[in-house]
Amino acid sequence: MKGKRHIYMDYHATTPLDERALEAMLPYLREKFGNAASQTHRFGWDALDAVEAARVQTARILGARPEEIVFTSGATESNNLAIKGVCEKHAAKGRHIITVATEHKAVLDCFAQMEKRDFETTILDVRPDGLLDIEELRAALRDDTILVSVMAANNEIGVLQPIEEIGARCKERGVLFHTDAAQAVGKVPFNVENAKADLVSISAHKVYGPKGIGALYVRGKHPRVSLDCQLHGGGHERGLRSGTLNVPAIVGMGKALEIAQAELEEESRRVLALREKLRQGLAARLDHITVHGDLQRRLPGNLNVGFAYVEGETLLMRLDDIAVSSGSACTSADPAPSHVLAALGVSVDLAQASIRFGLGRFTTEEEVDYAIEKTVRVVRMLREQSPHYDLARQGLLDDE
Repeated sequence: MKGKRHIYMDYHATTPLDERALEAMLPYLREKFGNAASQTHRFGWDALDAVEAARVQTARILGARPEEIVFTSGATESNNLAIKGVCEKHAAKGRHIITVATEHKAVLDCFAQMEKRDFETTILDVRPDGLLDIEELRAALRDDTILVSVMAANNEIGVLQPIEEIGARCKERGVLFHTDAAQAVGKVPFNVENAKADLVSISAHKVYGPKGIGALYVRGKHPRVSLDCQLHGGGHERGLRSGTLNVPAIVGMGKALEIAQAELEEESRRVLALREKLRQGLAARLDHITVHGDLQRRLPGNLNVGFAYVEGETLLMRLDDIAVSSGSACTSADPAPSHVLAALGVSVDLAQASIRFGLGRFTTEEEVDYAIEKTVRVVRMLREQSPHYDLARQGLLDDE
């Protein structure tokens, strides 16, 4: 490969906008610029028609009904609306809520806020493979539990939680079930009825759509879920989310989800093959490496690897032409080790020396080959400077 190149392998942080989604958006950034709430002229009618078409596209990939889709600014807002909305609406029934230690900060921080409002929270541990123990969830459910929130796919280690079993346990007890499915939808099959989910958060920029737009699925029957609005002023989105609708972004999300649904099977197969090529390529040439999280129940494009006896920040700096991360994009400025890896029991040193490779729609085999070569070269070079690595090779140290 000639010259300096930059390879993108951080698809869990965000995805590039698919050209087909951009093409769908352009008319609503130009000539069809109307406000969807303006229903006295053609400009507003065209905008509203586009929004409702995207609502259908969004509902279809979830197996939901269009009227159950509420447009938001992204999964973070959807999580806030779901968690705070349920707590405030159903506080008279109970004040106990449950989540998992490996959740996205958008969920964990919501739970922390609800604690300040006198709700009791239970944060369940996960097994070393990153999966929730269903029996621990069953034991944690109480008569005053009103909500369980468990993400469908983890943004750092790619683990797919047993959503259908979780939903079934919640349904048995009459507890509402919310899942942050931002990383799962469009990458693995997902259906709200199979999951028995009452609330589902998604975000367009995780599925090759624009940033700043997302949606919350709110179950309309069996049961009909009621929420307290978190953003007031105008009564948009059936009174659940006020604010002028971002028509171009909504159109882009609808198109991106339509594409993802049509191409999911083929794309997942291709990306999984690339992920396995990367994993096997690293494992064949480097010792003392650890893949974090279950390998079977996992997003096809996720590989989170710990490289023992390497200084993590230096490793990232040396991989300067490969866009990877050491954890969630939302916490990348935080020097503390990943809370997800800590929940798996990973040591601080190994957590800080762990890299999340995220492969996606535009990743090529050539890029994977380059990533293997560069990572192997950098890790070997850094280990030459590590006195602990020599001891480990002689069997005098365990992996960190």
